[in-house]
Formats: sequence, C-alpha cells, structure tokens
Amino acid sequence: MEYQLLGHTGLKVSRLCFGSLTMGPLQANLSIKQGAALLRYAFELGVNFIDTAKLYRTYPYIKEALRGWDAPVIIASKSYDYTWEGMQRSVEEARLAIDRDYLDIFLLHEQESELTLEGHRPALEYLWEAKAKGLIKAVGVSTHTVEVVKVAAALSDIEVIHPLVNYKGLGILDGTLPELIEALKSAYDAGKGIYGMKPLGGGNLILDVDMALRYAFNLPYLHSVAVGCKTPEELVYNISVMEGKDPPADLKDKIRKIPRKLHIEEWCLGCGECVKKCPSALLEIREGKAILAGKDCLFCGYCGAACPQFAIKVL
Repeated sequence: MEYQLLGHTGLKVSRLCFGSLTMGPLQANLSIKQGAALLRYAFELGVNFIDTAKLYRTYPYIKEALRGWDAPVIIASKSYDYTWEGMQRSVEEARLAIDRDYLDIFLLHEQESELTLEGHRPALEYLWEAKAKGLIKAVGVSTHTVEVVKVAAALSDIEVIHPLVNYKGLGILDGTLPELIEALKSAYDAGKGIYGMKPLGGGNLILDVDMALRYAFNLPYLHSVAVGCKTPEELVYNISVMEGKDPPADLKDKIRKIPRKLHIEEWCLGCGECVKKCPSALLEIREGKAILAGKDCLFCGYCGAACPQFAIKVL
C-alpha cells in the first residue's frame, strides 16, 4: 500500500480511501457485521483512511471494525449543518458513535458555491473552535463544483478538499474537467490535502472501471481517492488497480458477476434526459420522477451521464 501526507495536515493516508457510503444502509445495506468485516479486511490490506458522513449512517460499522484494532486509522466525516449548534451536535454524534476522543477530519458536506460557504460560516466557526480544543485535527469541505475548489484553495483555514473527479467529468455541477484539474492544481500547490471522490462517476463508469480508477489514482493533485465497495473482491480489485497491477482474470470474472442495480436518488427532477439516452428504453417518468420500468438494464451508464442532477447511480 502506498501512503502520502495529506497536504499540510500532517496526516499520512493510504492512496486508497475506503468510501463507506456504498456498503451502508443507503446503498448495499450490508449488516454491521458484514460491513465491519469488510473494513477490517481493508485495514489488513493496508488501508488506513475511511470516508464517512452523518448522512451515510455508517458510524456503527466503523466502530465495530475498530474494536480491537490497534494501528492508526484516519477517519473523515462530514455534515450538511450550517449552524454552530448543529455542527457541534454532528461532531459530538460522530465522536460518540465511533467511540473516539477526536476526529481526524471533519468537512462541510457538498458545498456548491462561495455563497453556500458563506452561509455555512457559523458551522465552520464551530469546526475551527473544535480543532483548537483538539476534537478535530483538520477542517475542510466536500464539493462537486470547480468554484468551491477555487475558493477553498484561497482560504487558509480550510485544510482539506474532497472534490468529485473522474475521467469523464460526470457530476461536475459547473465548469469543465480541464477547469477542475486546473483548480485542483492550485489547491495542491497551496498545500491543501485533497482526496477525490466518485472516480467511477457514481458507478456509471463501471464498464470502464480500470481506466476510470487509473485516471483518478494517476492524477498528481490527489493524495488519496475514496472508492466505495461492497465485497472483498471489489476491494482487492481496487487496490490492484491502485498499485498499477492488472487484476487476475478470475477476479475480473468475479467482479463482472457481482449483481448490480440502478439507483435513482430522491432529488430526481423528472427532466427526462435519462429516458432519451436509455438504449433499452427501460426508463420512464412517472409522477415527476424517473423510474426503471424493466428488468433488462445493461448498466451502461448512459442515463447517469445524461442526468444533469447526478441523481442516477449504478450500485
């Protein structure tokens, strides 16, 4: 396993960050026992970095995985809270649920613009106070926009940036992929700790998994990349690609046989762009939302690539 210092935070993280959303109640819904076992396997393979969030409801998995594990594990969590009091509750909830005296990284979740950052100022002020008290080691933001990467790069008290990035630019809410890469370079040069998310575009690049993962792991401005998984085979596959290896043929075969499903988020606006792109004509708009109306989905990702709200995932 390769490790890098996460910018100027002093935290040494594995190049592969375990993205915990995929295994949790919102997606694969593994049991706590299954999820904790998967995390422990990741630890044994050298992964020392976990990405979670209040929204993901994966704190119990992490607590169980850490039980009896003595080696350091770096945990990053995040919350949508915008008030001082709300963020205080979220940080305390995370610390108690994971059973830790401190959290390594805490982020404002999914910031959209300079205006939303300003609107979350009270929450940021709590995070900075919590850091001064030793409850948090580093403060940051997660985002799907180029603008927030640029703004965060210029803020001295923002130490970590968690941006969406993949080789097709799926999910970027503003700007282009080249503009995002330029912004990431500026943030990297400013000493920010940067760990990417959505290298597979919410699963929509699953047919190009090797290319997608290699693109993310080879970006010089990412210290780590958060990748979700729900099986040991996926975990080993991700690590193999991260290490520059060609995964064994039998492992590739197992990955291909893992059941997939199309997941449409509740914030779907029913615009119909996905319906136009579905080559199998299986998507329909009903009651203002997209639904999968058949059983023969190819999981090609065309619908997710067309969705302007990034509301369609392949799990």
